[in-house]
Formats: sequence, C-alpha cells, structure tokens
Amino acid sequence: LSACGEKKTPEEKLMEHAKRIHENALTIDTHIDWPSRQYRDPEFDPGVTHETGRFSSGQWDLIRMQEGGLDAVFMSIFIPQGSRNIFAYEKAQIRAKELIQLTKKMVEKYPELAEMAYSADDAVRIEKAGKRAIFMGMENGYSLGDSLKNVQMFYDLGVRYITLTHSRNNDLGDSSTDEKVEWHGLSPFGEQVVREMNRLGMMVDISHVADETLRDVLALTQAPVIASHSAARALCDHPRNLSDDLLRAIRDNGGVVQVCLLADYIKKMPPDSAKEAARKELRQQFQKNWQGEASDAEKAEFEMAYAAFRKKYPGPTLQNAVDHIDHMVKVMGIDHVGIGSDFDGGGGLVGIWDVSEMPNLTVELVRRGYSDEDIRKIWGGNLLRVMRRVEAVARELQAEATSD
Repeated sequence: LSACGEKKTPEEKLMEHAKRIHENALTIDTHIDWPSRQYRDPEFDPGVTHETGRFSSGQWDLIRMQEGGLDAVFMSIFIPQGSRNIFAYEKAQIRAKELIQLTKKMVEKYPELAEMAYSADDAVRIEKAGKRAIFMGMENGYSLGDSLKNVQMFYDLGVRYITLTHSRNNDLGDSSTDEKVEWHGLSPFGEQVVREMNRLGMMVDISHVADETLRDVLALTQAPVIASHSAARALCDHPRNLSDDLLRAIRDNGGVVQVCLLADYIKKMPPDSAKEAARKELRQQFQKNWQGEASDAEKAEFEMAYAAFRKKYPGPTLQNAVDHIDHMVKVMGIDHVGIGSDFDGGGGLVGIWDVSEMPNLTVELVRRGYSDEDIRKIWGGNLLRVMRRVEAVARELQAEATSD
C-alpha cells in the first residue's frame, strides 16, 4: 500500500523495485572523460553539483555521481593521436601525467566523497565505505611512445587499462577509423605492450581498434579483454562498433563489452542538412568558449543555443542504447556486457544525459524483464570478474618468471 493506504500501481512497484536494485548493485562506468574537460576548464568544481543539461555543467561531478547511485568510474586519461616522433611522445606523456595528477588531486581535495581505486577489491571496499571509487584508464596507447618501459610507469601511476588506439593508427596497431591500413592488426611493439599489460595486470581495452587488431589481441592475450565504451555493429553500422563475430570472440576470451551512450554509435539518424548547419555553428561557438575568448554574454548565448539545439534535434534515446544491451546479451550471454558511458567525451542520450540519471538505465532494464542478478552483472559484476581475472593472470605470470 502507498502512504495514503491506496494500492500501488504496477508502475510504482516497478520503480521501487528498480530503486532497490540500483541501490544494492555495485555500479561501475568504465569511461568518463572528466579529466580532459577539467583540463580545459580548471574553474569547474567537481565537488559541488551542477545543473543537468547545461553545457557548462559537464556530465560528471562527485555530487551527481552520488545522486545517480554510481559507485565507481574509470576516468579517461585521453591523449588525442598526434605526430609519431620523440618530441611528440614526450609532449603526450607530459599531458597524460598532468591528467593523472589532476585526477588524484581531485580525490585528495574531497576525501570524504571519493577515494582512488587500483584493484577490484578496492571498488568493493570503497563502496562499502560510502564513497565513490575513482579508477583511471588510459585512452590511446600513443602516450606510451615507443618505449615498453612506459607501460610499467603508467601502471605505477595508477592506470588500470589502456585503450590501444584511438581514432587513428599509432605505433601499437591499426585503428577502426583510420582510412589507412598500416599494420594489418597489432604492430610488433603492440604485441609487446599486450604481453606487458598481461604481466602487470592492466586490462587491454579494444574499443577503437580495427577488427584485425582486435583479432590479433585475442590470439595473443592470456587474460580477458574489455571494450570500455563500444556498441553493436548489427544495430548501428559504424566501424567503431563490434560485429557479432567479434562479440562472440570476446565472449570466448572471457571478456566484457561496456555499452557506450554516444549517439553516433547507438543509432544512425536520417540525414538532416539543417541539423548539420546548426551543429557547425554550435561548434564554432564551442571553440570560442573553450579558447577563453568568449565574454559572459557570449557564454550565456552559447548555453541558450546549446539547449535549443538539443531540444530541436533530440537524437537517440536511452531505449536505443538498451537495445544494444539486449543484442549483446543475446549474442554473448549475460556475463559479458557492461556500461561505459563516454560522458564528457561525447556521450549522452535522451533519457540519460549525465551521471545523475543513471538510475533510468536500471528502470529500463527492469522494464525489459532483466532479473536482479542480471542487472548487477551488467552494472559492475561482469567488469569486476574480468578485472579479478586480469589481476590473477598477472600474479601467475610473475610467479612463473620468479621460478624460472
């Protein structure tokens, strides 16, 4: 019965059920680009809440993370692909270290709200303490330069996965979105990196890599892999997405695919010239804002334009993203699917725009008939299983090396 003594409706019961599941699950998002956003906007305070939907609010802060019942995140240490020479490598490593330091300083500033996490057990312990667990994952192996020693260096700094490539090929292998085929999969250096990641206990992230690169990784790795933020090619035909054959191969490897919430990878929308023209104008205003050239009046104008654009051209929905979860569960099984939003890096859909709205995903999963245990697996159980296995493989490999 409700507080007024009236019988609860089926919808009220569903919402209460979803709330209980969400509160009891250990929820993990494996890809949030807050560090890069913070680097561009150092005045942003992640220790206070921000209004959902405003561009200046971003899509993550510690308070909205708490409000959304999100227990753990992997902050993306993202460096865009640049030139491949010693000077560019040094610059990339400096920026990566700055993003790592920025993340650690944020946690140091708000010790009552969050704690750095470096293992699966850390996530469990920190969640039980009522805090948010902050992991780090490196997006783009470009920051490694051409030195294998840098894998150990970034592991020691706290990085627990590396996305081997980004939008272009690098020294590790071919990217899914580079028109040029350079290595036909992993490079010899990329093979060394995968082996070293196995040895150290870093998860190999295959989001963004070319199909050949992914197959090379699966043939080589001794530990399960992750796709930190990807989607199903069968539902949205984009080279960044994963075919059913690749999904099954990741399943056979024991890995997990974390479904992203980025519109372009979730659903192809009909061509719209007016939308593209409006998007182009918005990007020009965006550049002016982030280059520090916009006045307060121009910033306010941009916020209005941003809100108007989202309202006029809403794009794919949360339900479209859960269609990808449904498809992956059908192809791979319930033990191989998770969540990696790509918030602050392009993610965000109608119905789930920032971390405060994460419970909406649980509601939709309940609505579609997923069991409590299924939802716990999707929200974090599967990722923790993979992480623990990666850690175990590292212990085994290090023990073998010691005994030889």
